[in-house]
Amino acid sequence: MISLSNALEEKLKAALEKAFSVASEPAGSARISLDPQLVTASKPEFGDFQANCALALAKSLKESPRAIASLIVDQLNADKSFLRLCEPPQIAGPGFINFTIRSECLIEELRKRLIDKRLGVHLVDEALPREKLGTVVVDFSSPNIAKEMHVGHLRSTIIGDSISRVLEFRGYRVLRLNHIGDWGTQFGMLITYLKDVAPEALERPDAVDLGDLVVFYRKAKQRFDEDSLFQKNAREEVVRLQRGETLSKKAWGLICHQSRREFQKIYDQLDVQLTERGESFYNPLLHKVVNDLDDCGLLVVDSGAKCVFLEETFGKDGKALPVIVQKSDGGFNYATTDLAAIRYRFGEVPEGDGAQRVIYVTDAGQANHFSGVFEVARRAKWIPPDCNLEHVPFGLVQGEDGKKLKTRSGETIRLRDLLDEAIQRAKVDLCRRLDEEGRQEDETFIEQVSATVGLAAVKYADLSQNRITNYQFSFDRMLALQGNTAPYLLYAFVRIAGIARKGGDLQAHIDKIEFNQDEEWALLKQLLRFDEVIVQVEEELLPNRLCNYLFELSQTFNRFYDQIPVLKVEEPIRSSRLAICRLTADTLKLGLGLLGIPTLERM
Repeated sequence: MISLSNALEEKLKAALEKAFSVASEPAGSARISLDPQLVTASKPEFGDFQANCALALAKSLKESPRAIASLIVDQLNADKSFLRLCEPPQIAGPGFINFTIRSECLIEELRKRLIDKRLGVHLVDEALPREKLGTVVVDFSSPNIAKEMHVGHLRSTIIGDSISRVLEFRGYRVLRLNHIGDWGTQFGMLITYLKDVAPEALERPDAVDLGDLVVFYRKAKQRFDEDSLFQKNAREEVVRLQRGETLSKKAWGLICHQSRREFQKIYDQLDVQLTERGESFYNPLLHKVVNDLDDCGLLVVDSGAKCVFLEETFGKDGKALPVIVQKSDGGFNYATTDLAAIRYRFGEVPEGDGAQRVIYVTDAGQANHFSGVFEVARRAKWIPPDCNLEHVPFGLVQGEDGKKLKTRSGETIRLRDLLDEAIQRAKVDLCRRLDEEGRQEDETFIEQVSATVGLAAVKYADLSQNRITNYQFSFDRMLALQGNTAPYLLYAFVRIAGIARKGGDLQAHIDKIEFNQDEEWALLKQLLRFDEVIVQVEEELLPNRLCNYLFELSQTFNRFYDQIPVLKVEEPIRSSRLAICRLTADTLKLGLGLLGIPTLERM
């Protein structure tokens, strides 16, 4: 209802100006605030919107809030254009002003949404071409080469994907970056070990799979810790790799290729698009990071390491904590790479990405790291004016016992296994329901529905939680057909598809729209909130806001569906109800799509 809210706010501002003009203020007094303080009504019985300005003005004007509210309402009632928008406003409680939008205005908004593929959600700045908006970089997922993606990568991947989808829908140019761990000492260890035990892995693609690489990496790490000669050889291998020697680079490339291929299988399964740009991309830029920090007077040598001491973060001893950008042995670390990435992302095209907003989607445990890195970047003036650098933290995935989610043997759960189990459980549940209903479906239908529902359940269970908190993973809860779950939302869409199968033309042109039941108006008003929810997600980067909205929409639709006949009524009521069903289906489909969840016609 953004357009209606904006129109109402303009009327309120005009009424406030007339009722409390500057001329009425005592000489020398500070100008009073004429902010309407318009918000969505907290309960349906209070109307659609509520203005709280009378309470805020009471102290300045030395009048009772109800008296001030009465003056505002008098001005509004004298405005004929206002009365075409709203019913006469009501004063409630100590001085709240409640507004109810006229039914004909709501129906006009419905008409607009029915022919608008964006369902009322405007582009962020329609006056500007897309390329003038600047780039938003979203850094998410970020697995490590030679390691399998595990359940810990789930939240970053799907939260980052959903945020990217919403920003893209709003009109931003979004660069989805996968900052994979593809550089460092671990490659010296792994290449040295593979030369001994599996040299074919360094000579041709696909000689070993990712599972073997993970085992090899563990054994290489063990030898590195126990064998001084192996450790020496591994360090020399790192130097050769850093120098770009042909054989070392080829071995490194083959290892990265094998990991990348396995990662892509999961991204394809989750329908997640990413541009890979690993740590190795920034390796040539690290020396310049250190030199420029030195040139701007931020660098301090402490115990041989080159550091920037923070101004806002202190240790238990009260001393400022350092961000180490070059170790005493001359090596670099994650902080150096992240600083190089920040410089590149905010840098001008073609030497950089030309970003105006950079968003990092990582677990909350990295908050201190990014806080320090961001402070260094700000003090070095690497963040241009009017640009934003943001950390989007998220909590842990826990088991139903409240502890970190692991296998029974204590191992971290592989993401591939978790997704496969979700699909299998969805399939078992679907087959059970088909048996109970006596329905016969072919294997193609069963496989498609199981995959869609299983993956949707996993995604939605995560996204529906406030990302800042930990959440408990439960297959039983997330696959339930009742409650705030993906199957519940998908089933609401399926119900509308069922209306179409029974002969309801959801695409028919409608000359006259007429509603006569409370359930119809409640559903329409809920539908018209979609645009404000999308803008809220864009600003707050909290996908659970969209999930909660879609859940409430599904509840409202199900009440409508259960209590109000759609097909067995006369015109124009029949077409009007079909129209509101169509808008509900369109809103669910678009909203779920922004969460990375496809819909189903049957399930």
